[in-house]
Amino acid sequence: MNLREDKIRNTIIEQKMNVTRSILDDIKTKLKWYGRVQRMEEGRLPKKSYEMSPPGRRKRGRPKATWAEGIGGLLGGKGINRRRLE
Repeated sequence: MNLREDKIRNTIIEQKMNVTRSILDDIKTKLKWYGRVQRMEEGRLPKKSYEMSPPGRRKRGRPKATWAEGIGGLLGGKGINRRRLE
């Protein structure tokens, strides 16, 4: 018996689960948006909301990652420094 016979291909799993987009598509979309925000003028609302940090503390428990921290993780995994892009 071949071990490959026991395995289910990813394409079959994606079809059964009706997956139409991959995680890479989501990452590309986030990075495109990040690039657009970085090129915006300083007074624009999306740029302000990206750069703001709300006052106060978060509730007890696991801290939620901000959108900027998520982008930093995506770029760090690719070996790209976020400061290098700015």
